[in-house]
Order: sequence, then structure tokens, then C-alpha cells
Amino acid sequence: MNAVPEDKAGASAKLLLVDDDAELCALMLDFFSQQGFRVESVYDGPRGLARALEGGFDLILLDVMLPGLDGFEVLHQLRRHSNIPVIMLTARTEQADRVHGLNAGADDYLPKPFGPEELLARIRAVLRRVSQASLRLPATLEAGGLRLDSATRQVWRDTTALELTSIEFEILSLLMRSAGRSVSRDEIAGILYHREAMPYERAIDVHVSHLRKKLEQQGHSMIRTVRGVGYLFCAERASEL
Repeated sequence: MNAVPEDKAGASAKLLLVDDDAELCALMLDFFSQQGFRVESVYDGPRGLARALEGGFDLILLDVMLPGLDGFEVLHQLRRHSNIPVIMLTARTEQADRVHGLNAGADDYLPKPFGPEELLARIRAVLRRVSQASLRLPATLEAGGLRLDSATRQVWRDTTALELTSIEFEILSLLMRSAGRSVSRDEIAGILYHREAMPYERAIDVHVSHLRKKLEQQGHSMIRTVRGVGYLFCAERASEL
């Protein structure tokens, strides 16, 4: 693995790598250490979940095919307590598996085999998105009974705290800040991935669908689909365009 140019995003960040491939873990530990990251490796699902719940990490790299608990179950249980960014790594490349991972709360999904530079770029993009969010947002956003706190990265509906993944939080904050206008998939992709949406890309739609279900109350969805354009945040009741 060859070193790549240094990027300030994620400098000194601590990563938790949960993968049963000890050789791959050793290679990744060496590579990411050269990029200024701190990396800890765990080789099975139960210990990976326990270590993740102890906290102290900035991002988790999670393999799907793990002994004890598979990656999907680890992610499902983790999301009950934490919105830490998670990138799933897996040899299972079927679309259904990718959708499953995104629905479970993954921030990104990278199939094996992968180039270390691509994984590094994805990690930096996720960490950059999380770190920049608190700088560009006002302290709180409120609309339609929702309150979003950019400092704590928490969201409440009235007095109920909502459990959102980091990527769902970013989508909601963008839509709330853009209330009253349609937000395109390219604009969302630009914030999340620092690129345009790829043709036929479903990741954004999956995240929005998951977010919509969490926000829905008494049959009213606050996120409207504007066909052929993107999405619109609407705190008031309205029929879908």
C-alpha cells in the first residue's frame, strides 16, 4: 500500500476496524497510521459491538461477514445507542445487501476488494462532513415541532429525542435550512460525498426514505418528494407533488 498526500480532514482521528481478516487489518493499520490516523482492530462481531459502545472513536469500519454477530446486526444494535459514522466493508455486493446496510444506518458501503486510497477518501469525506456541519449551521433549527441542535447533533420532535444516523442528520439539516425550496439529489450528494449524484444511485433515496419514516407523525410526512427534482422540507401538511 502506497502513501497518499496528507489531508487535514480526519487528522488524528481514531478508527475502529471490525474485520475477521487479520492480514487485511494489519495492512490497513500500517496504511492508515502513515496517514495520521489511530486504528484499533477487533476481529469478531460481539467484541466489535462492545468496543464501539465504549466510545472514543470517530468512525467505524465494519465488515459484514463476521463471526458471532454479522455486521448488519452489529450496526443495528449500535444504532440504538450511537450515531457514530459507520462505513461498511464487504465482499457481498448485491444491491439488496447495500440497501440493507444503508437502511440499518450505514453512512457508506464499500465492496471488497477495494483500493486503500478510495477508502481513505471516503473516510475523509465522512469526517469532513461531520466536522464542517457544526461550523456552517446555526446553533439550533426549529420547524414544525422539530428541533435540531448542531452542537450536540441531536434532534427532537416535541419532547421526544429521535435516533438519527450521522448521514440522516446531515440530510435533515440541509432540508431544514432550505425549507421552502426543493433540494436536488446533486446538492445532497455534494454535501454528503463532495460529488454529484451518480446515475441511478439509490443511496440518497434510501437514506431519505429512512429519515422520512422517523419523522412521520400522524400520517404526515415532513419530507416531500418533488418528482424529477429532489426533496422539499415542509413542516405543514401538504400532499406530495
